[in-house]
Amino acid sequence: MVDLELSYTPATELLRKMQNREVSPVEIVRNALDRIEDVNPTLNCFCFTYPEEAMEKAHAAERALASGAKVGPLHGIPIAIKDLTPTRGKRTTLGSRLYENWVPDHDAVIVERLLDAGAIMVGKTTTPEFAAFSFTASPLWGVTRNPWNLDYSPGGSSGGASAAVASGCVPMAEGCDMGGSVRIPAAFCGIVGLKPSFGRIPFEILPSHFAPLSHFGPLSRTVEDAALFLGVTQGPDDRDLQSLSPALEPPLLRSKDVRGLKLALSPDYGYYDVDPDILRNLYDMADVLRSLGAEVEEVDVGLTAEVNRAYYKHWTVYIATFFGHHLKEDRDRLDPLVVRQLEEGLAHNAVDFKQAEIVWTRMWQAFAPIFQKYDALLCPTTAVPGLAHGETDFDFGHMLPNGRFRGLHLTEHFNMLGQCPALSVPSGYTKQGLPTGMQIVGRRYDDVGVLRIGAALEQARRWTDDRPPL
Repeated sequence: MVDLELSYTPATELLRKMQNREVSPVEIVRNALDRIEDVNPTLNCFCFTYPEEAMEKAHAAERALASGAKVGPLHGIPIAIKDLTPTRGKRTTLGSRLYENWVPDHDAVIVERLLDAGAIMVGKTTTPEFAAFSFTASPLWGVTRNPWNLDYSPGGSSGGASAAVASGCVPMAEGCDMGGSVRIPAAFCGIVGLKPSFGRIPFEILPSHFAPLSHFGPLSRTVEDAALFLGVTQGPDDRDLQSLSPALEPPLLRSKDVRGLKLALSPDYGYYDVDPDILRNLYDMADVLRSLGAEVEEVDVGLTAEVNRAYYKHWTVYIATFFGHHLKEDRDRLDPLVVRQLEEGLAHNAVDFKQAEIVWTRMWQAFAPIFQKYDALLCPTTAVPGLAHGETDFDFGHMLPNGRFRGLHLTEHFNMLGQCPALSVPSGYTKQGLPTGMQIVGRRYDDVGVLRIGAALEQARRWTDDRPPL
């Protein structure tokens, strides 16, 4: 029988309970595996689980506590790893039939650090092929569902991870974010998702270590758990030349007090068509921050859809660089939507690619004065509250008759400007009961600042009490 109270207990609280001998690692991990067994047939959020190995490690963790041994900051905590991230001796399929039987001989740096901290990997989570989309479905693993409404996607590309956390399978999961792939599913599933500053967590899993869109980040139900995850995984490593040095000094969550902060608010960057329930919830969150002593002012960013076109051009070149060689012999085994992106990327020339960076520069010139005046920027995470199954990214990205941009999310801007950390937190629900999210975007490398603002909101709004109906 699954103990749902235990399933929805944050990692920080589980650690306290273990230290006080109120609960054991064996109970925690067994409960996580039971919860996965209950919900995964419906959600399809895990493609692999490791029950025997996880329980062996849980018993070892229990013995270590009993002996008084020094333990790591995630000792005995069950976690999930995305099926894009290499795990030594365990299949890593990238959501693709082409990699169905790939078994890496190494762990990614982030996996190495999580395991060294005492976390116990209970499984790997589903991703669309090559983590290419804002929804999670693949030719290999099928459709993953949102625990808040099974007719909807949990988002993507870290959709399996977000569904696993939102449904109480694990308190935290690893995701990666190249255009919003942590923040989008966090918003769609009503949880917390952090894209740290570029280089904060080493990212060395691609053939190129010079891919400026690429970030690892946590999905969790609490900001404190996100801070814990970041604290364990951040810091330089020579396997990633662009990883930031020095590491941030702990603790990363130093305050929940926002009094005196000046915050900018942009509902649409000046050009998006945003769902009215998302806007209502955004303004409600701004009012909460005002009640906590922050100053919040609406600003006009003045961007246009040229930003999205520049991102998409860069993204298609990015994915074609790493996977375009598969078109020659394996086109028929690829997701047709992936084929479309690969073909578009291969059609661009080097000048096309570099011209996108000129648009990024103009975008930073629009944001820079805001970050000079304000401590952070508040904006929606997504422009719509969810993707119904069958909808894809290609149903978005066009101009409406009213002159507004029909976009899916407002996240890719801060992959292009990756030095700015972005935290998505739950902002409320639509009239239909779907979760919505708000981004807190920080000044360059101010990961600590966005965690502070998110924690203040969490303390006031108590979204951790909310659970999906599954």
